Amino acid sequence: MTQQVYIRGFGFNVPDKIVTNAELEGSVDTSDEWITSRTGIKQRHISEGEVTSDLGAKAARQALADAGIDAADVTHIICATCSPDSYCPNTATQIQHKLGISGCMAFDLNAACSGYLYSLQTARGFISADPDSVVLIVASEVLSVRTNWQDRTTCVLFGDGSGAAVVSADKGENGVEILDALMESDGQYGDLLTILGGGAEHPYKLGDTVDEAFFIQMNGREVYKVAVRSMTQVCQRLMEKSGLTVDDIDVLIPHQANLRIIEAVGKKLGIPEERVFTNVQKYGNTSAASVGIALAEGRTQGDLEPGTLAMVTTFGSGFTWGALLLQF
Repeated sequence: MTQQVYIRGFGFNVPDKIVTNAELEGSVDTSDEWITSRTGIKQRHISEGEVTSDLGAKAARQALADAGIDAADVTHIICATCSPDSYCPNTATQIQHKLGISGCMAFDLNAACSGYLYSLQTARGFISADPDSVVLIVASEVLSVRTNWQDRTTCVLFGDGSGAAVVSADKGENGVEILDALMESDGQYGDLLTILGGGAEHPYKLGDTVDEAFFIQMNGREVYKVAVRSMTQVCQRLMEKSGLTVDDIDVLIPHQANLRIIEAVGKKLGIPEERVFTNVQKYGNTSAASVGIALAEGRTQGDLEPGTLAMVTTFGSGFTWGALLLQF
């Protein structure tokens, strides 16, 4: 793309309620040591009645304020989620309504954990077509409603949260340039990580009881293998495409799914641990919101100072994955 595109503002929101590993010990056969050693997760934030659009609207307001842009100036809203408020209306229109605006294009995008990056790439397309576009990206998940809290292999992993970004051709005061990106997918692995219940493949009839297909189901061992391989390779291809080496990358921001995956990707890329951003210990896997939360928090904490070249990479159900280069 020849049109320069910038993230003008970042925001994130998580529910107030925190569920620690110790609290999970009382409801499922697990332990803090078991969870921490296998995932690096110490706690997660869980919604108490807030839906996806509630969390998303809060993150959106932060991102708009950070960008210095009024909600009425937004031309597109993309909500990246695999836990929407409802099948229809879409969650993006509900975020729009909660922001007190109307008229702009608003739609949902489901690429699971890759949703934030897929949305940024989509925004780049809109802005290339019309440089006056102001795109609000909201990656928001309430995965707790799709978590089987009796399945210790999945319930320890996921948390709720939202990450937002305002994207435009105008850099503004502190805009972060999107230098380049690669997005990929492969449907042959679709059955390794699913939420099938209620879809056309697994429909319900009136009076049916909810079964396990309604919740997250995952073959963790196989997901790990494909996730590490896919994120490593797409990062390598993006660096080659951009004429960069790992020495040029100041920080790697991978999808915050599991510390083992994060460490494996960093090691395979040859990026030292101190240059790999992690906050999975605080939030768990927030799916589409994961890297959005990481970017917003990292900037607030001072981890992403002006001049930083960051590579962001994600992996999600589908399977979908991608990588993106940001110049702070």
